[in-house]
Amino acid sequence: MISITEEIAVPSPPERVWEIVSDPSAVVSCIGGAELGPSHEDGSFDGTLAIRFGGLRVKFAARVSLDLDETAREGRLTARGADGQGATRFSAGATFRVVEGDTPGTARVFCDGEIKLSGKLAKLIESGAGMVVSRMTKEFTDQLIQKCAPASVEPLATASDSAHTDVPRPTGLFARLRAWWEGRRSRRAEQAPQVTRRSQNRSGEALDQGGRR
Repeated sequence: MISITEEIAVPSPPERVWEIVSDPSAVVSCIGGAELGPSHEDGSFDGTLAIRFGGLRVKFAARVSLDLDETAREGRLTARGADGQGATRFSAGATFRVVEGDTPGTARVFCDGEIKLSGKLAKLIESGAGMVVSRMTKEFTDQLIQKCAPASVEPLATASDSAHTDVPRPTGLFARLRAWWEGRRSRRAEQAPQVTRRSQNRSGEALDQGGRR
């Protein structure tokens, strides 16, 4: 039998963490080698999990049931299945809950479970379970923290802000070329009236000279 007792600290509010851990598709996306299959009328669903034990890679298929208590932010997961060749069978049960963290805006996830194995690969899997569980817990924690993190949103600039904010310099080759061309056009536009005035003055001088003749 394999026992699992984990505590995961997440720097996000409990309601956000619960939103992720109570969603099977989101949880599966946090576990490497896991895939979510079709659901059934009783609310259960199929899933697969490929795990490497040393040089051996075993793929398990299971039928999973999930019971949730939204108010208490607690859940219970049960699963039964076997490896692809049917040589090793397992049954698993786990409970998890999300609570407030040590500081405001953080949460902790507690998980307790056990996995019972029977069949040809049971002893091999049990002997390497400790390292596998530690590795998977770390990967799951990293993915969970990323999914719970809020998306960064840039504040909208107001007219007063733009009046006191320097215009950012263009980046990239095409942006610099465009800025150079716009600057060249603006300089030409500024010089155009001066050329016109000089031509008018010369025309006037010519007329004056012609009149005097």
